[in-house]
Amino acid sequence: MNVPYLIAKRYFFSKKKRNIISIISNIAMIGVAVGTAALIIVLSVFNGLEDLIRTIYTSFDPNLKISAAEGKSFETDTEFMNRIRRTPGVALVTEVIEDNALLRYNDRQMVVKVKGVSENFFEQNKIGSSVVEGHYNLYANNNYYALVGRGVQYQLSIRTSSEFTYLQFLYPRNTKFNPLNPEGAFKSLQITPGGVFAIERQYDDAYVFVPIQFAEELMEYGRRRTAIEIKVEDGHRIETVKRALQKVLGEGFLVQNSDEQHTSLLRAVKVEKLFVFITFAFILLIASLNIFFSLSMLVIDKKKDIAVLASMGATKEQIRNIFLFEGALVAFIGASYGLSLGMLIANLQQTFGIVSMGMATSVVDSYPVKLELMDFVLTGAAIVIITMLVSIRPARKAAAMSVRDNL
Repeated sequence: MNVPYLIAKRYFFSKKKRNIISIISNIAMIGVAVGTAALIIVLSVFNGLEDLIRTIYTSFDPNLKISAAEGKSFETDTEFMNRIRRTPGVALVTEVIEDNALLRYNDRQMVVKVKGVSENFFEQNKIGSSVVEGHYNLYANNNYYALVGRGVQYQLSIRTSSEFTYLQFLYPRNTKFNPLNPEGAFKSLQITPGGVFAIERQYDDAYVFVPIQFAEELMEYGRRRTAIEIKVEDGHRIETVKRALQKVLGEGFLVQNSDEQHTSLLRAVKVEKLFVFITFAFILLIASLNIFFSLSMLVIDKKKDIAVLASMGATKEQIRNIFLFEGALVAFIGASYGLSLGMLIANLQQTFGIVSMGMATSVVDSYPVKLELMDFVLTGAAIVIITMLVSIRPARKAAAMSVRDNL
């Protein structure tokens, strides 16, 4: 039987309703509950945003991407491609040439990212389902077609219904500039706009997909490629295939999974989440100061009880533990209510989308949320540490009281 805990429990549940110590303890519990609920809700929103970012990129990014460790492009040949295809777990290999180019349409122009892809590209991802106008076929009826982002379409007023107005791409040649013939410094090719896609503004405002043969001719790349995109077979772990490819290709190449292709963005979200956690932990610390005041007043109020316990043989450690348990009870009950409230509100938001994004152009209508067990663990750990910090001094003061002066 834990005597200090039983005494602490009796002190906590037998307080008179009008006792000032009881009022301060209740305020402390409410503060801890509100702070805990707010922390769980905010962390859940960050988890939801992180998941939303991954979902958006999934429709655009491959499972694995091979690129040069140094430089913009690398040479490929049949043997190189076969080594990649023979790697266990590789289901699909797509060759990519990607670079900036000037795009003209009628009397308008803008710089875009041209992404030349091989025919199996749309088997890699879900871009085909994001086509909002025209079709996504880049090869049809022995003709080449371009798939443009919706932002590019709006900027240049591109009409996919017109088969007689072409997209004109200009790419700088790798030759010495001749001021007498400025047009000769650029390679120019035309292609028919076949469709329009809408994924996310970052892509919609910049990207144009074209057949890889078209990009190869425009940029005069030959067998050079800027990336190789890999689809992993079902049943194989992406990380296992990644390690196998890295071993096959060596240190001259980078093999990146989806998260690694957007490391800076995901890291920014995680850093923001960390700072939010630290900020709310300080708020919880301030809310928990009421525990310190209530314990300090309780020690003064229970002087005679402490003296009696000491005279009956209670050790200083046992007396100290009574008040540590008292502070723990206040924090535990407040945290329990807070965790439950935070989980309830997050689930309501996830189910009903109560709080909207407030933007007509947003990818989702309401703030995304996702509950993670680690957030509950870290929040609980923070509350335990904070409670110990604010309870130690009053508990030590109680243990150090003189029996003779208080009997």
